[in-house]
Amino acid sequence: MKNIFLVFILSTSVLFGQDSDKTCEILNKINVVIQTEHVRPKPIDDSLSVFVFDNLINELDPSRNIFFLSEYNEMYQNYRLNLDNLILENDCRFLGDITNKYRNGLLRTKAVLEKIQNEPMDYTKKDTIRFYKKSFPFYLVKENLEKVWAKKLRYQILDDIAETSDNLDSIKANFKSIEAVSKNMILSNEICRINTLLESKSTQEEKLYNFFCTYFDPHTAYFSNDSKSSFVASLSKEHLSLGMTVNLNEKNEIIIDEIDPNGPAFKTGQIKKGDQIVSVSNQKETLQVSCASLESISTMILSESNRNIVLTLKRNSGKNFDVYIEKQVMKDEENSVFSFIVGKDDKIGYIKIPSFYADLDGNSRKGCADDVAREVIKLEKDNIKGLVIDLIDNGGGSMEEAIKLAGMFVDYGPLSVVVDNKKNQSVIQDPYRGLIYKGPIVVLINSNTASASEFFSSILQDYNRALLLGSNTLGKATMQTILSLDEDKNTDFLKITINKFYRITGKSHQYIGVKPDVILPEFYEDVYQKESDFPTAIKNDSIETFLKYKPYVKRNLIDKIATNSSLRLADNFYFNDIKKINKKIDLIVNVPKSEIPMTLDAIFEQKNTINSLWKDIHTFNDDNNPLDISNSTVNQFLLGAYPTEKTINQYQINNLKTNPYLNEAVNIITEFNSSK
Repeated sequence: MKNIFLVFILSTSVLFGQDSDKTCEILNKINVVIQTEHVRPKPIDDSLSVFVFDNLINELDPSRNIFFLSEYNEMYQNYRLNLDNLILENDCRFLGDITNKYRNGLLRTKAVLEKIQNEPMDYTKKDTIRFYKKSFPFYLVKENLEKVWAKKLRYQILDDIAETSDNLDSIKANFKSIEAVSKNMILSNEICRINTLLESKSTQEEKLYNFFCTYFDPHTAYFSNDSKSSFVASLSKEHLSLGMTVNLNEKNEIIIDEIDPNGPAFKTGQIKKGDQIVSVSNQKETLQVSCASLESISTMILSESNRNIVLTLKRNSGKNFDVYIEKQVMKDEENSVFSFIVGKDDKIGYIKIPSFYADLDGNSRKGCADDVAREVIKLEKDNIKGLVIDLIDNGGGSMEEAIKLAGMFVDYGPLSVVVDNKKNQSVIQDPYRGLIYKGPIVVLINSNTASASEFFSSILQDYNRALLLGSNTLGKATMQTILSLDEDKNTDFLKITINKFYRITGKSHQYIGVKPDVILPEFYEDVYQKESDFPTAIKNDSIETFLKYKPYVKRNLIDKIATNSSLRLADNFYFNDIKKINKKIDLIVNVPKSEIPMTLDAIFEQKNTINSLWKDIHTFNDDNNPLDISNSTVNQFLLGAYPTEKTINQYQINNLKTNPYLNEAVNIITEFNSSK
């Protein structure tokens, strides 16, 4: 027996050594590419070591209830200031050590959870709980492990009980039976979550690679072959799909919301709207929805490498049943450009650009820019008097498409200046002479308008070609490319930031965002993560340029219209109410909370406060002055030929009718036309 055990130990050491060598090999390949190609390379030193160590430990144990303080202190002492040296020395055994400690922590946590599951919980003991917005120090010791988890679970159970009814007296009257159900569900899910982490085939290597990359900037990232394929596919409006959409219900169950009649899910003949997804399998690994993270479930469903998926479904509390689905290439309607006509007499065109998608197969006519051009041509057949381009929540995409699109709305001249890591400047010129549309334009932007969409909107702003309406954008003015770490194997890739781009004025919106001409509030604007929130984001700067360009109209005209718009909206109840609700959101999300008693009454009151806020948000609407939204003549004809698209078309129309941002954009275009 001892011999067998010794052989096992030796084999394990050899495996860890092999894994360690491969891990260091990839990290050093990443470093070579970064030091050569990155727009702002940094040395591998203690600063990188601290960043990578802290982020890796926070990722593994964000709630500080897995690692003992003694284990953390040991890792801190050995690695926090030493990872840089170990990586450069090709000694990555530290990851195996951290992973082993993490696994041991999960195993002992599982044992404690199973013990708590079989014992009654004391809800009478006086205790309090505090919520932290940021990570807090490690404190867990062996003697307090069960106490810490009992406290965490007690809160979770009471919180779940508080959600069962709006009547506190009713909850108290039925507390015993409700508690039994809640406790069983929460403990089962926690144990299942631990089992999922223990059984997962994924390793910590990718986390390590990505924390190493994001030390240089937030947008440099490691890609495996699978993650690279999924990322590239996300830039297209056509990709492998199950042909259905899902949402979360109030119990955090994943429910099938819509099924595309042209998609593979519908063609199985077994799936119906309202079915609950119990588990997802790629036939190598199965994830239970109740205990796996939403991120891991989403990754399994959306990954381009998982062409075949087995869904375990439940219908109307009946028995579970399995459905095998083979994905097919489908058009992503939610990621495709679409247009409408606003108004009946003085018609104004509206074009929504969800992202700057590009064609994967090299067909230049399938990209976002050409799709927008086609919609403009359709709208012009109805003699529109102005155009609204909606970039709200457009997270960017292909810079090539953004350049093409900007060129269609600018007559001629420079569009941007690109600077590389050697500080060489190159000018991006308008690829097209002339304009596809000559009328007034309003561009809608918000906090989630990022990257390529910021690039596009800033060009139209600098040329006085459009008035920007909305809120400050994210603040990303860098460009990335994907490079192979080993051209022979082609299994590991790096998405790396190679350039910074500047406006034709020499200024940049990197870190600070594009400021609209008319600033309007939006929900969650103090919660959305901006570029400036990332600790390794590249800071804002400017360059000296001597570019010649001809603005479309005089700036004072746009400034005058923007001032009139701001005065018009100063007393607007809709936007003023958003400001009030945002203050409440800020208090809940951003303001540090005081301790609350660990009692049903206190947690019920907390739940009511949060639920009241969500009710304010979800029932909030602008019923005043509904807009007249219709399809262009051409699109109306196309709907007759493709009737399956009528459902999503009507959904889009209904959303736009009471859109206050579009309402003000119409007012601005009307004023622009009258001022001419």
